[in-house]
Amino acid sequence: MRYRELGATGIRVSEIGFGAWGIGGNAKGAVAYGPADEDESRNALLRAVELGINFFDTSDFYGFGHSEEVLGRALRPVRSSVVIATKVGLLNAAGDQDFSATHIERSLEASLRRLQTDYVDLYQLHSPPLELLKSDSGIVGTLKRLQAAGRIRAFGLSLRAPDDGFEAVRDLGFNCLQVNFNLLDQRAVENGLFDLCSRRNVGVIVRTPLVFGFLTGRYSATADFDPSDHRRRWSPGQLERWASAHHLFTALIDSKNGETPSQFALRFCLSFDCVSTAIPGMLKAEHVIENSEASGLGRLAQPVCGRIAGIYREHGFLVN
Repeated sequence: MRYRELGATGIRVSEIGFGAWGIGGNAKGAVAYGPADEDESRNALLRAVELGINFFDTSDFYGFGHSEEVLGRALRPVRSSVVIATKVGLLNAAGDQDFSATHIERSLEASLRRLQTDYVDLYQLHSPPLELLKSDSGIVGTLKRLQAAGRIRAFGLSLRAPDDGFEAVRDLGFNCLQVNFNLLDQRAVENGLFDLCSRRNVGVIVRTPLVFGFLTGRYSATADFDPSDHRRRWSPGQLERWASAHHLFTALIDSKNGETPSQFALRFCLSFDCVSTAIPGMLKAEHVIENSEASGLGRLAQPVCGRIAGIYREHGFLVN
């Protein structure tokens, strides 16, 4: 496993991180990827540690706290050697949010209890509207106070959309962003956000690097997803677009040497200097093993990245 700096935070993270939305399962009526078996999740987490993954990204919203609980129980024995990131502000599937100082402080204390730790390495605002952050300086002020008190080592922003990143960096001073980026969503490159992050030494956490699993090539648009799997909520046209897209990149994958579609997709994300880590969702140890090997394969060659960019520009992957 290779490691990179998380921007100017002073935190060093594994190139492949562990996206922990899925291990929250459908606890308390949550929507993610269906039910999650805790023993299986624990095995995946421990295998990740064994393979050098040190970055684990969760939220108090995932399983309404269950993801944090599973992480806390599994990682407590190795707490000092891992980097735990969680989020605050998202209340329910309807999109209600609360970024008040009182809510942030109370939510952090609850997250710390569930994670069985006395500090969080990275505390992220969960997709807030930028207008709110600009109009209420107390939100960032609260995060700074928690940082000064040692309750969090660093704070960041999980973006609603890549375009929000410009104001987050230029106007609000964030030095760590989480953003959607993958073979089928290259907005963060096309709009110049990655260039800005490189210039400002802003750490970038890439979420959805496998497009909800569709870039693995293992799911069809008509797959029988569990009722609590969020993929049931996307339109048939969108599912078809995602499910068929991986074929466009087949010729670029080094399958003769055993490279898998997942590894290729992750290597693409890691081919950009500003990217600190990519966080695929992983439910089983076999997912961890396959994805972690992408780091050792290195970045994709520039001509390959150029061809990928060309494919992206020639196709539309988001169904309106």
